[in-house]
Amino acid sequence: MSTQSSRRSFLGHAAAGFSTLALSRIAQAQPRIEPPPRAAQIEHAVTEPVSVEVNARPIPNFEPRDRSRVRFGSLEYRSGLVLTSPYRGFGGLSGIRLDAKGENFLAVSDQGGWFTGRIRYSGRNMVGLDGVEAAPMLNAEGRPITEKRIWWDSESLARDGNFVYVGLERVNLILRYDFSKGGTRSRAEVLPAPAEIRKLPSNKGLEGLVVVPKGQPLAGTLIALSERGLDGDGNLVCFLIGGPSPGQFSVRRTDKFDISDATLLPSGELLILERKFSWFTGINIRIRSIPLKGITPNALVDGPVLFNADLGHEVDNMEGIDSHVTAEGETVLTLVSDDNFSLLQRTLLLQFTLVE
Repeated sequence: MSTQSSRRSFLGHAAAGFSTLALSRIAQAQPRIEPPPRAAQIEHAVTEPVSVEVNARPIPNFEPRDRSRVRFGSLEYRSGLVLTSPYRGFGGLSGIRLDAKGENFLAVSDQGGWFTGRIRYSGRNMVGLDGVEAAPMLNAEGRPITEKRIWWDSESLARDGNFVYVGLERVNLILRYDFSKGGTRSRAEVLPAPAEIRKLPSNKGLEGLVVVPKGQPLAGTLIALSERGLDGDGNLVCFLIGGPSPGQFSVRRTDKFDISDATLLPSGELLILERKFSWFTGINIRIRSIPLKGITPNALVDGPVLFNADLGHEVDNMEGIDSHVTAEGETVLTLVSDDNFSLLQRTLLLQFTLVE
């Protein structure tokens, strides 16, 4: 049976919600408790980047049930790709950052690896990836971070010029890399961070990182968002690291959604990608908009939902989001999924235009 037909069968079972097989397949999309066997196969024995072949199949319609539909909440579907590769370590993509043109990318795998390359476009549509390279993240000694068996769940990514920040969820540490010292071959240093970050749940900890640039409120701050670290009122715990007003704040948790990533728009809106799992409906994805000006130490912030999607749409375990502005002035959101190295899941790269 083909991968596509297997997935369609899976979606049918997931919608029904009664089949044991379907439930186990939906559970594949949940975060793993231990590193999967493939973690040892990411070819981290070497520390130099290697070229990776990545194949791309277009996704012409975001909602297969209605192929004429392009508008989804405040977003308009542009294009999407299903990415596959013969490289055994390809997958697990949990964060992505693009350049100002939306072409060159840096992505992080939750198995302690970097992926770099360039998105190829035909007009406004993505059609493939070029020049993809993979490399292990290195520790301070220049060895792959996965040599420390607890330093592997790299779930969040932020970039500020040459400085790149990576959040490790299981140990709830933030690593900082100076890419002026070798790019993906640079070595990590552990970023000093509030002690409360280490108290986050090991499997629901650091999930999103955003650097606030000059000209914005909180300029120079690293915003760290937890997946499901909860405060006393059941809201999602987040942190302001460095900058003018360091401290802790909360994002109101609604409808049992958890944070999976975030991106900051030039307009000063923090867009939060969220995810919810249900045994009856499977994966649900949404994007909320939080005004940056309302984020202060001890604040509880909330904002409107811009976008909702579920397994009736072309989504998977969406874990990364970034934004860029085109030459025509359009704000484009790019989403990437973590396939958990499972044959039942897919690595998706999706783009939408923010129209409201």
